[in-house]
Amino acid sequence: MKEHYGDIRVSQLPGFVVQCEIDRPPNNFFDLALIRDMADCFDALDEDSNCRAIVICSNGKHFCAGANFSTPDQTAEGDVLAAESADQRNPIYQEAVRLFGNKKPVIAAVQGAAVGGGLGVAMMADFRIVCDNTRLTANFVKLGFTPGFGLTHTLPRAIGIQKSHLLFYTGRRINGETALEWGAGDIYCAAEEIRERAIELATEIAENAPLALISLREQLRPGIQEAVQAATDIEGSEQFWLTKTKDHFEGVKAVSERRVGNFLAK
Repeated sequence: MKEHYGDIRVSQLPGFVVQCEIDRPPNNFFDLALIRDMADCFDALDEDSNCRAIVICSNGKHFCAGANFSTPDQTAEGDVLAAESADQRNPIYQEAVRLFGNKKPVIAAVQGAAVGGGLGVAMMADFRIVCDNTRLTANFVKLGFTPGFGLTHTLPRAIGIQKSHLLFYTGRRINGETALEWGAGDIYCAAEEIRERAIELATEIAENAPLALISLREQLRPGIQEAVQAATDIEGSEQFWLTKTKDHFEGVKAVSERRVGNFLAK
């Protein structure tokens, strides 16, 4: 087993559990390289008999604070939405689709913020451990565009249509307690315990028959890869034209300046 895939650090733990740590502290911003490395890592773990469950966690203040909109080179027109036309599939989302096709159960330890595509990474997991400093937000509308990373499929599946619409339309954030209440989180704990609790759950899962776990996961997530592909095809196409608007650039500026955007529908 490789020790790392780019900024994904891999550790074999006792009890057939593998920890995959995003190592881009403090914010663990994502880009195409990170999601591709994660997908490569998960592909390899699918073939590793010493892995029956995966813990995805992060080194730093935040689980994944989304894309780095604070610098021009990381705007949605650049690394985040790298499609060259509205008809081309977004390369990041194609890597996300790969993640949804993997076989092993995934437990996410979501400390700090999971923002935008970072929330998409968290929702890819089968279970999420949340804590007293967890903050989840799909703040795309505040940035002048619409959700991605398959969230239009995965979030309603976890918390229901109306609560998902509330988060999507407002761009508001919820804390760990609300995440647990709504179903976006499965276990709530103190921040200093979050990784330990994620490993405990992964170990409890991994002590069971591995072929049965793989079969069960396929039954419980039927057609999820195809559904996420269909969702990201629409998400990517809509994001493409919206990121060309003046409102998007105002949204990025407004979020970086921590103010409400002055949007003009242009």
